[in-house]
Amino acid sequence: MALSRIWSYMILFAIAVAAYRYVQGDKNIFNDMVTEKKLQEGETFQQVNYYMPDTALTLSATAKQLQQANWKVSENFSKAQFILVPSSAENTFREQLSQKLSAIKIIQLKDLESQVNSSQLVYTEDEYHSNLKTTHNLLHADVIATNAQNTDSLRQNWIAISQQQKVVEVTKVNLWLPKNIDGIFETGKFAVNIAIGLIGTLALFMGLLNIAERAGGISVISRIISPFLSKLFPSLPKDHSSFGHMVMNFSANMLGLDNAATPFGLKAMQSLQEINPDKDRASDAQIMFLALHAAGLTLIPVSIIAVRAANGSHNPNEIFIPLMLTTFVCTLTALILTSLKQKINLLQPKLILPLFGLSAGVALFVWFLHSLQPHALNTFSDAFSNGAILVVILAIIAGGLYKKIDLFDAFVDGAKGGFETAVRIIPYMVGMLVAVCMLRTSGAFDIVINPVKHLIAASGMDTRWAEGLPTALLRPFSAGGARGFMIDAMRTFGPDSFIGKLCSVLQGSSETTFYVVALYFGSVSIKDTRYSIPVMLMADLAGVIFSILICYVLWG
Repeated sequence: MALSRIWSYMILFAIAVAAYRYVQGDKNIFNDMVTEKKLQEGETFQQVNYYMPDTALTLSATAKQLQQANWKVSENFSKAQFILVPSSAENTFREQLSQKLSAIKIIQLKDLESQVNSSQLVYTEDEYHSNLKTTHNLLHADVIATNAQNTDSLRQNWIAISQQQKVVEVTKVNLWLPKNIDGIFETGKFAVNIAIGLIGTLALFMGLLNIAERAGGISVISRIISPFLSKLFPSLPKDHSSFGHMVMNFSANMLGLDNAATPFGLKAMQSLQEINPDKDRASDAQIMFLALHAAGLTLIPVSIIAVRAANGSHNPNEIFIPLMLTTFVCTLTALILTSLKQKINLLQPKLILPLFGLSAGVALFVWFLHSLQPHALNTFSDAFSNGAILVVILAIIAGGLYKKIDLFDAFVDGAKGGFETAVRIIPYMVGMLVAVCMLRTSGAFDIVINPVKHLIAASGMDTRWAEGLPTALLRPFSAGGARGFMIDAMRTFGPDSFIGKLCSVLQGSSETTFYVVALYFGSVSIKDTRYSIPVMLMADLAGVIFSILICYVLWG
C-alpha cells in the first residue's frame, strides 16, 4: 500500500503543477508531458546555424555538445539564427554590429580589383593574396565583397537580420540547446527497453547461478556466511540458499559490478519469496536485504570516475575516498534503522566483530587504492572489476566440472528464468518511470528545489551546496536524471570545482530507491512494501548530509 500511495501522489502532484504552469501561460506543458519525443540514435534536431565572431577558443568546450544538438557553424552571417560572442560582450555586440553594418564598404566582387587599384596600391599577384585577409569576425572587416547586384539593399537586409538574431554568450549557450524531454508514452517505451536490455544479462548470470546451485557452491557460501547474516535475518532457516545469493549481490555492489549485482539480487529476492508466508506482502528479510542493497556500499565507483574523466577532470579519482565513506554511512544507516524496526540487537558479538573486521578491511583497501597514482588506479580499477567477473565465471564452471554436472543443461534451465523475470518486471517499471517522468517534465522538482535555494541564501549560509540539490533530490527517483544534473554541474562549474565534486559524491552515494523498489519487489509480485521506502529514503538522506559535510571538510 505504501508504494501505491506514493506512486499516486507523485502523479497527482505532477499534474497539479502542470495545470498551474498552463494557467500561467506555458501552453506547451501538457504536450511536453505526454508526447514530447526523445531523439533516437541517428536522429537530430532541426539544424540550427550560428555565427561565431572570434570565439573559437572559448567555444571549444561546448563544441561537441553543439554538434550533438545539430548546431552548425555558419560563415555566412545572414544565415545564422544565433550569434555566439565572448563573455561580457552580449550587451554591447548588437550595437557595435549595427554601427559596423551601417558604415562598412560593400562592393561587388567584379569591382574588387578596381577598388584596390583606386587606393593606389600596387601588388604582384602573390602580394595581392598575402595582403587581403579573410576574417570570420564581421566587426574586424574593412570591406565586404559580394556577388549581390544591389549592395544598398543587401546592407538594409543584413541590418534587419541583425535585429532578429539572438546574441548569446558562449558560457550561456547550453541554455539555448533544444530540450530533450521524454513524454509519458516515450518513457513507457523506455521502461520496456530497459527490461528487454536486462534479458541478456539476467539470462547469463541466472544460468551461471543455476550451475553454482547444482554444484553446491551456493550452499558452501551460505554455510560460511550464515553465522553472521543469520543474526540480521533471524527469520531465515540456517544455511538457506538466499544467504549465498545475497553475498554475491553485496560483493558485486562493492566492486561496482552493476550488471552482475542485479541478477544476483533478483535471485536473492526470489529465494526469500519462496519462504515468505504472505506472497503479496514484503517480509522482514526482504526489506533488510533491499535496504542494504539500495545503500550500495561501493569500493570502486568506476562509472562516476569515467564521467569525471570524460568531462576533463585533472584528477577524476579524487572523489574515491569520500564516495566510499558516504556509501558506508548509507549502509550503516540502513542497517541500524531496519534493525531498530525489526527489533534486532546489533550489539551481539557475532554482529559486532564481523562489522569491525569489514570496516578494517575496507579501510586497508582504501589506503592501498589511495596510494596508487591516478593512471595506475584507473588501470587497477578496470582490471580488478572486469577480472572479478571472470573469476566468478571461472569458479562456477570449475565447480560444475568438479561435481560432474551437465553444465550447459543447467545453464539453459537457469537462463530461462532471466527472460521470465525481465517480462515480469515490465508493468512495475513502466508505472514507476512514468511517474518520475511526469514529476520531471512538469517542473515539480523546480518547485521543491528553488525555494530551498532562496531560503539558504536568505539565511546567510554558504549556498554552493544548494547547486547539488537537483542531483540529491532526483537520485532516489531517476539515476539518468540525477546523472544529467551531475554532468550539467560539471559543465557549468567544472569537474574539479567544489560543486562538481559534490555532485559526483551525491550521484554515487546510493542506489535509485524507487527504481530498486519497482524492480526487486516487482520481480516477485510484492504489492505491500511496508516500511521499506521510508527506511531507504532515510538512508539516502543520511548519505546526502554526509556527502555535503565530507565535501566541505575536504574541499570547502
